[in-house]
Amino acid sequence: MTVLLWILGILAVPTLLFVLWLAGVFLKEFFSPSPSESGSDSGSDSEEVLGARAAEQAGLLPAERQNTELSGPLPAEWTAALTAVPGGDWRAGAALLEAIGRDWERRSAVAYLLAERAAEADDWLLAWETERPEDPDAAVVRARSTVILAWELRGAKRARHTTEEQFEAFHRTLRSAREEIARAAALNPDDPTPYITEIWVALGLGYPHSEMDRLWTEITARAPYHFEAHFSALQFWCAKWRGSQRLAADFAERAAAGAPLGSLLTALPLIAHFEHDESEDTAADNTPEMVARVDAGLTDAAAADPAHPRLPELRHLLAFYLHLQDRDEAALEQFRLVDGYVSALPWRYRGDPAAYYCRVRNTTAKLVAEAAAAAPA
Repeated sequence: MTVLLWILGILAVPTLLFVLWLAGVFLKEFFSPSPSESGSDSGSDSEEVLGARAAEQAGLLPAERQNTELSGPLPAEWTAALTAVPGGDWRAGAALLEAIGRDWERRSAVAYLLAERAAEADDWLLAWETERPEDPDAAVVRARSTVILAWELRGAKRARHTTEEQFEAFHRTLRSAREEIARAAALNPDDPTPYITEIWVALGLGYPHSEMDRLWTEITARAPYHFEAHFSALQFWCAKWRGSQRLAADFAERAAAGAPLGSLLTALPLIAHFEHDESEDTAADNTPEMVARVDAGLTDAAAADPAHPRLPELRHLLAFYLHLQDRDEAALEQFRLVDGYVSALPWRYRGDPAAYYCRVRNTTAKLVAEAAAAAPA
């Protein structure tokens, strides 16, 4: 009897497996969405695919080919110097700053880029300082690198996610940077760059408003329409740091209203709006005031020196807001001018700036292509 039951059990296994397989097939077919529900119909591409295709047809680059370190391409001589200094050729950096001279906008930009490299490894800067101990160019790069290092020690997370040890190192390094900033300013009294650098110390250490006003007076006496200076000061006046939405908006509007065309300071009201906009739709981006701000930015960009080192930052903002205002042809024109670089507002506040940039850009390209296809011949 036991043997018979054992034989019947063996014979039942294939039947049981077949029944289970048949049930699995039935359940899969029952619960799987139809092709039209899943979007897998070969005749109907997803919005994402259509957007990527439109961008590709417009000659734009995919996310993996976007530079996440820069807002736009650098001049060849800048790239050559920045490539040379980490290998020990500090003279390349010194020569570049010397050639720039009193072009304060370019000087501050190059000093920052050199300082970024010094914050990673400063052997080449130490060699520069040893050979030319009173060189104001080396001094300003040192001051900037110390401030950059301080912010790296703090980390990019919000205060509640930053440790006490990080804050201690951050504040200690910022305090030491003040001496280096003062030295750089003394070695080159006309240069606004040390004072611009100090704005980020003011932000981190929490300068009172009166002290920030003093610092701003020093800067504007030397370079009244300096873009980086205004961008940095606007950060100080934002609600997330040492100011408020109203203080930031007032600062931005005053600066833009008093600046000459081509200074790019029309970006400031757009930045102030972006920094404080918590709405979940585009209504706040489509007010007559915002449309006028974007129009002013377009005029400003058209009047600017095409080689202005900060021009791409304004173009990124214009592309974003033109799209939000359903002015997609104009938005696509700005996207074409900055494509390949995404380290700018509004993209760089996202965890994956290239993906966010491409999502907005691809949607813009798709809408332009659809409008062109629908237009009468």
